[in-house]
Formats: sequence, structure tokens, C-alpha cells
Amino acid sequence: MDNILDNIGLPYSALNTQHLTDGTLGVSDGDILVTLKENHRPTARYVSELRRELPRIFPGATFYMLPADITTQILNFGQPAPIDIQIEGNDVQASKVQADLLLGQLRQVPGLTDLRIQQPLDYPTFELNVDRTKAAQGRYTERDVSTSVLNTLSGSFQVTPMFFLNWKNMVNYNIVAQTPQYKMDSMQDLENIPINRATSAQPPSKGTANPEILNDLATMKRGEEMAVVNHYNIRRVLDVYGNVEGRDLGSVSRQITEILSRNSKSLPRGTFVTLKGQVETMRSSYIGLLGGLVFSIVLVYLLIVVNFQSWLDPFIIITALPAALAGIVLFLFLTHTTLSVPALMGAIMCMGVATANSILVVSFAKIRLEEHGSAIQAAIEAGTTRFRPVVMTALAMIIGMVPMALGLGDGGEQNAPLGRAVIGGLLCATVATLTFVPSVFALIHGTQKKEEARMQKRLVEEHA
Repeated sequence: MDNILDNIGLPYSALNTQHLTDGTLGVSDGDILVTLKENHRPTARYVSELRRELPRIFPGATFYMLPADITTQILNFGQPAPIDIQIEGNDVQASKVQADLLLGQLRQVPGLTDLRIQQPLDYPTFELNVDRTKAAQGRYTERDVSTSVLNTLSGSFQVTPMFFLNWKNMVNYNIVAQTPQYKMDSMQDLENIPINRATSAQPPSKGTANPEILNDLATMKRGEEMAVVNHYNIRRVLDVYGNVEGRDLGSVSRQITEILSRNSKSLPRGTFVTLKGQVETMRSSYIGLLGGLVFSIVLVYLLIVVNFQSWLDPFIIITALPAALAGIVLFLFLTHTTLSVPALMGAIMCMGVATANSILVVSFAKIRLEEHGSAIQAAIEAGTTRFRPVVMTALAMIIGMVPMALGLGDGGEQNAPLGRAVIGGLLCATVATLTFVPSVFALIHGTQKKEEARMQKRLVEEHA
């Protein structure tokens, strides 16, 4: 551990000096940022240990881990968690019942952690009830009481904003009068807040001004309210946030979708439940990247068709790509790496290198086929002659991706799936390029040569 930066509670100020996006709502919340030293172990291990130990040590607190890397923060679109289940409805209490019900079911999903309801309905408050009869007898109004309390607890800027213009730098500064916080640390101090009559619309006549304190005119009791009020499409909304540990986001989201589908029939009228967060980003990204992968294969095929002036030879070339895809899936499975956006990017990169190596073999085989006419011999010669350049090209890419695949360095695990996908794809694609592609070439062109010989023999017999 290198450093700790904590923000405990929110500032008692008219100015928001934190601008946090971590979901902190009030003075009961805290945000702790831990910086690790260089050459540390993967961050996920520390996070897993903290998730296990902190609730045991502090059973009365709620803990959740925020995304520390900028990549996850961008994918979350500012949300403090990758999974966001929004419950929309006009009745907040009914939405809270549904949120509690879903929370109990979601806790049974393996790999789903850091579950909590973002908008607590039991935020502690003090309720002031002014006795208007007593206030009227002392010539006070409701406005006098509320203004005095605001001036003491929040500062005069809440009621009567004032500014000071510095003529030297032409900057406006706020002028605020406020009781020091250390003088307001008990119920007795709150009850002794003096009531100011300066803002009264009808000040009393001279000689009848009796100074009063808050306890003389109002009663105070503890209460509860919502800590924060959120809306989505005008309707009130509650958010159930969650994170993923030990499993991939896709499998967890499928189980969440099943739970939401089972509970959709029991929802109150006018209440809607929607799964949002990084799940939406993941689905749109996967659709785009898988579409890009298919499009890249089709585009490469069409480009080779133009270059070779044939539909058959480009098909032989791309027969190495299924082996590359199989190698990607197999290597990710062996390294316990989940499918992700970096892994799909690595798959697209692998397609280009595998196609280039296959072009080397097929183009040389065509040259040898034109010289002696034997498809099998041309395939063997292409596999043996092009063995060195194909292996050198693949090894250069594989060796270059080894450090990335190992996830070395700070945050190296973020791009590790890309390197592992490239390595696994090229290992299988190289073997297929040197064995399977020449076999397909010999099979197709051998059959084509036999068909041409059969047609030529038929023409000779017909002319004879």
C-alpha cells in the first residue's frame, strides 16, 4: 500500500468542493481511495479480500468497491457500478418493496456482489414543528424561525446572498456568516439557537422585544426521509446497484434477466423494472465487434478475390480462419479469461495475420501448380518452402504479445485478454496454414484438374 485518500462525509458548505461520482449521498458516506505501490499483485485479489473482511469487522456498515481504472469508469458512463437495475414508478414505497424483494433474490446469484439500494429511505433528520400560537405571542413568524435556523446551520448565503467585488482582480467573493460547526454539536446547542426578528415583516414596537430561542417556539424530534430523490423519464426511480466478481458479466446478466422476467408479472400497476449500466454497453459493444469481425473476414475475402481474379483460391485462403477462431476460444478457456472487448479486438487483429500467412502458402502453391501441374506436389512444396516465413511472421507477433498476455505492470490485466486472444489464434492458425490449407488446395485443385482432363478427353472422343 502506498497512499490513502479519504473523503468522509460531504462538506457542510454552500459550495460542493468534491464533485464525486461514487454515489456518496450524505455525511454518513465515505469514499476511500487506496493507491498501491509498483509491482503489486493484481488488484482483484486485494478487492476480493476487502469484500470478505470489511463486513466482518464492521457489520453495521455497507461496503462496495468502485471502478478504479478509467476504462471501466468510461464503460459505466458515470455510474458507480456496472449493474444498475432501475425501478420506475409513481409510488416510491411500492418501488421500495420491489427493490427489497429483488435484492433478496439477487443475493443468490453466484458472482454478484456489492448489492445495495442507492436511494435509502431512512436517512435520519430532525423535524422542527413551530408552535404558531407561541410564535405569534412573541411577534415572531414562521419565516423568522426558519431564517434563523438556516443562518446558523447553513450560513447566511442560503437566505441573503451577498458578494464582495475585488477591484484588483475583478472577482466576486461570497460573504457568508455562519455559526462555527464546533459550537453546534449537540441537541442542546440546536435548541438554544437565537431567533432573529430582523427579517420579520412587522417588527414589534419599541420596548416589547423579548429575545427567544428555538426551544421556546418549536419542538424538535427525530425523523426519516429519502436521502436523495432521482427521476427517470419524469417518474421516480430507485436503483439497485451491483458488481461482478469471479464470473463474467454476460452470464451474470443472463441470470439477472431471468429474475426480472419472473418478477415482471407481480409488479404494481405503473411500475417498470429495467436492467441498465455496463450490461447495455457490453451488448452493444459485442454486437458491433462481432459484426466487425464478420465484416473483416468478408472484406478480406473480397479483396483477395479482386487480387487473385478467382472465387476459389480466396476460399482456400480463408479456410485457416476457423482454426484461428477455435484457437482464440481454446486459449481463453485454458487461461480462465472471459470474453471481453479487448479479446474481440485481438481476434480481429489475428484474422489479418492469419490471412497474410495463408496467402503466402496459396500463392506459392499456384505458381508451382502452373509449372508442373500436380496439385498434391504443389501443396507439399508450398507447405515446406513457406514454412520459415510463415513461422517467423507468427512468432514475431506471438513473442511481441507475450508481455501483454502475462498482464505485467500496473493495470496490465486490463489488456491481457487482447494478447491471449492473438497468441491462441495464431498458434492454431499457423498449424492450419501449414497443414490444412495445403490439403484443401490439393483437394480442390486436384479435383479441378481431373474434371478438366475428363472434359478434354470427352471433347477428343467427340471430335474423333
